[in-house]
Formats: sequence, C-alpha cells, structure tokens
Amino acid sequence: MPETQDVLITADDVWAGYIPGVSILNGCTLEVKKGELVGIIGPNGAGKSTFLKALFGLVPVTGGTFHLDGEDITNLRADQLVKQGVGFVPQTNNVFPSLTIAENLEMGAYQRPKAYKERLDYIGDLFPVLIERKDQRAGSLSGGERQMVAMARALMMDPKVLLLDEPSAGLSPARQDETFVRTKQINATGVTVIMVEQNARRCLQICDRGYVLDQGTAAYSATGRELLKDPKVIELYLGTLGA
Repeated sequence: MPETQDVLITADDVWAGYIPGVSILNGCTLEVKKGELVGIIGPNGAGKSTFLKALFGLVPVTGGTFHLDGEDITNLRADQLVKQGVGFVPQTNNVFPSLTIAENLEMGAYQRPKAYKERLDYIGDLFPVLIERKDQRAGSLSGGERQMVAMARALMMDPKVLLLDEPSAGLSPARQDETFVRTKQINATGVTVIMVEQNARRCLQICDRGYVLDQGTAAYSATGRELLKDPKVIELYLGTLGA
C-alpha cells in the first residue's frame, strides 16, 4: 500500500454517456489515493471503460465532478489532462503503427521535449526491449509488444496517474501475465494506476484496492484480497474464477 494516503483522484456522483439523455455512468463515486494501484472490475456494460474515458475527457460528463489533486478536471480536453499529469492507454489503436518505437515515444513527450532523454532512461529501465528495438516499426509488433509501447508512450510525460483500459485484452496468457507484472512495476516507481480489467481475478491479485462497477455505479469497494474472498463478488462477478 502507498505510504501517503492523500487522495489524488475523486469521482463524485459522476453521470456520463455517449448519447445525450442516455447515461452509462449513473452517479459513480470513488476515490484513488496517491501511489495506489486500483482495479475496476464488473460485468460487461457496467461502465468500466466509460469511466476511464469520461475521466480522460473522451466521454462528456453530464453530472458530478472529477478532481485531480483537489482541482476540478471535469470535461477538460485530453491534451490538457496530459499536461496536468493524466496518462491514458486505450484498449485498441494505442500505437502509431507506421512510426518506429522511438518515434512513438517521441510523440508521447511532445508537450515536454526537453525531458525526452530523461524520460527515455526511465522507460529503458522498465522496458529495456523497447530501447533495444527502438528502430522497429510499431505496426510489426505483436499485441503484447504494442501494449508495452503504448504504456511507455503514456509514461513519457511523467504522469501522476496512469489509466489502463483492459491492458490484457486479446493477449496470450504469457503476455497477459507480463502485462500485470509490468503494471505492478510501474506502480512501484510511484505512479498511481487505475486499471480496468476483464481478468478480474488477476487484477484483484495485484491491486491495492478494487471497485466493482455495476450498472454505472460503484457497487462494492474493498482491498483486492478482500474482494477475491467476498462470496457475493465471487458469485456475481468472478464465478468459477473466484473459487
């Protein structure tokens, strides 16, 4: 668990959706403390990815607020949020396939070009294979390798919080496990992480705390270990995976 318990992200009674008058998030309230790794799980259609996209300014918030370090960031543009310390890794289309790995990383630092070399050293410690293969085009990489590039690019701006939208989706079991290990390593460097995951059991194994979203609201919250053992969560959301 993080040493400091100061709150970094708050979502207060957030309502959001893609179509006017139709809400996917229905009064969602949660908080994330500095240094935490928080997992968000729940059934399909519960609003998990919508929550991250609303936080990152990609889905309009029609009610409630998001705060970062006490500052209202509701409905800010994505580029403004990146500047303020929010990194986002979407589930799909998360790299520039025609660019090399190095060029993708340069794109990640476009708002802080002077910090590029310093951040590249940080990325090299976390993802040494990306530096070794920096001249390879991203479009030729496997799904797991692309995921590494996407995470690395988001980290180039030295974010306060990293938002991961189903980072293990579509990967082989070995690559999935590697993604969870990488996520834990990123969090260990001091980056707060909010992870939305379909692989609920693995997500809860590595996170400090978890939220279960259902019908667009936070239905349950506890430590990852507590949720793994909660009979109601096992029955409704984990199924045989929780046994």
